[in-house]
Amino acid sequence: MTTPQQNKNDTRNAAIAAGVIMVVFGALFYSMPIIMLAVGPYSHVLAALIAIVFVMAFFVVFWLRAKSQRKHHKEN
Repeated sequence: MTTPQQNKNDTRNAAIAAGVIMVVFGALFYSMPIIMLAVGPYSHVLAALIAIVFVMAFFVVFWLRAKSQRKHHKEN
């Protein structure tokens, strides 16, 4: 059984993790135009694929985190 203190810690840890993920991906998205412009002269398709992978990675990280949290809560 979880206590109110555990719930508060879980909520705080989830918020910290989400914040860290947002900052990391924010930095990546901020630098994405520079990366795409650097890759563009070699291959337009590769530049587009880099953008697609960046966006997909953002959602995959949150999906994996949610999946991990569901598994953790089922065990407790």
